[in-house]
Amino acid sequence: MAKKSALKRLRQSEKHRLRNKAVKSEVRTYGKKVLAAVDANNKEDATSQLRKVSSLYDKAVRKGAIKQNTASRSKSRLAAKVNRIS
Repeated sequence: MAKKSALKRLRQSEKHRLRNKAVKSEVRTYGKKVLAAVDANNKEDATSQLRKVSSLYDKAVRKGAIKQNTASRSKSRLAAKVNRIS
């Protein structure tokens, strides 16, 4: 029989795993919307989507779903693509 604390950690880790999965999925979805706007050469839409995805990346970092450096790198890459639109 497992100890009570081990069972509690199992419950907690499963809950955290599901939350992190949902957060990361949402960030990826909005990142794809930015890339779609960039492909369509729609600077206004891309800029507004970039603001939204930047906020989501920051939120994901606060929740511990992704690391700060990963978020910064992804935001930087997306911003560079948006800034290349003429």
